[in-house]
Amino acid sequence: MDRTRELARQILRYAPEPGLSGTAAPRLSLIRADVPTMPTPSVYEASLCLIAQGSKRVSLGERSVVYDASHYLLVSVDLPLVGHVLEATPTEPYLCCKIDLDQAVLADLLTTRPRTAPSAELPPLAVYPADAGLIDAACRLVRLLDQPEHIATLAPLIEREILYRLLIGPHGPTLRRMAAGDSHLGKISRAIAWIRAYYREPLRIDAIASAAHMSPSSLHEHFKAVTTLTPLEFQKQLRLQEARRLMLAKGATAGAASFSVGYQSPSQFSREYRRLFGAPPRRDVDQLQRVDVAAS
Repeated sequence: MDRTRELARQILRYAPEPGLSGTAAPRLSLIRADVPTMPTPSVYEASLCLIAQGSKRVSLGERSVVYDASHYLLVSVDLPLVGHVLEATPTEPYLCCKIDLDQAVLADLLTTRPRTAPSAELPPLAVYPADAGLIDAACRLVRLLDQPEHIATLAPLIEREILYRLLIGPHGPTLRRMAAGDSHLGKISRAIAWIRAYYREPLRIDAIASAAHMSPSSLHEHFKAVTTLTPLEFQKQLRLQEARRLMLAKGATAGAASFSVGYQSPSQFSREYRRLFGAPPRRDVDQLQRVDVAAS
């Protein structure tokens, strides 16, 4: 628990305001919330999330998990999740360290690990009891923010250690399948990467299937099994979440945001936005801005 408290102190230093903060370490983000939040849909990158204080619920379709300072969350592939901070106060805010998984390093580590016998595939979203080694490594990674001149050299070494610890942990079999290009999970990971890169363009199932080395029918079947969405539904979530970000962070109008993310019909954009976020674009953004003002 001492290491968890240290991680909380470090996150507070570099996340003085609520929200998600990027850092000088490219794959490290820090998250803070001073009050419980409403359930919010977003696409989580393949990542490790370590809570230092508070708790959160995340849901993938009908599957929900809760994690806190005594449990960590592992997301094996980019997934459309609904997140909901459960415990947070201004004096004891929710504090989380998010470390995106470097797929190239993960694949490289597999070449140095002895092959293991096949085992049952675990879900791509899972929670496990806190691991002292992971928390210690996360503390060292965040502490590097005090020495920016060393980040480029030392951060990759600490991230490699974190990936190694994940590979030898309970979720190792699923991570190995994800990194293996010929597994269904690995192929769906490639399909997700393709959609994320070209989400503004019209969806071309044949192109996605080709990128994933799958047939279109196999792509649909396994994509929905992993993400609970079809490729088209996944693309819609990406578009709508980016449009929401543009309106909140950049002050874009609903019309400008909709065209920027690939919509041709403002009415279709408004309908699909309301279906995902529960309110029309302008009203949703106004509500979020009022919540931000009240919390500040």
